[in-house]
Amino acid sequence: MAESTSERELSRLSPDEVALELMKFIAVTTGYGRGTPTTGFGSKGPRSSEEYADSLIELYERCRSLIRKEPK
Repeated sequence: MAESTSERELSRLSPDEVALELMKFIAVTTGYGRGTPTTGFGSKGPRSSEEYADSLIELYERCRSLIRKEPK
């Protein structure tokens, strides 16, 4: 059975590039790190650009550690 184009493209990426793509997907689909206000008393308001960048770097490191983890 033939591989799809996206599977072939992913197989050529380094683990760091795969982690970056995963981080971008999570950040875009969930709004990760944006600090969006929530209903009730938990709202912290908008975050600074430095805090947002730090949260994205933390997410990338988490994705990177998952990608590099040896399968069991």
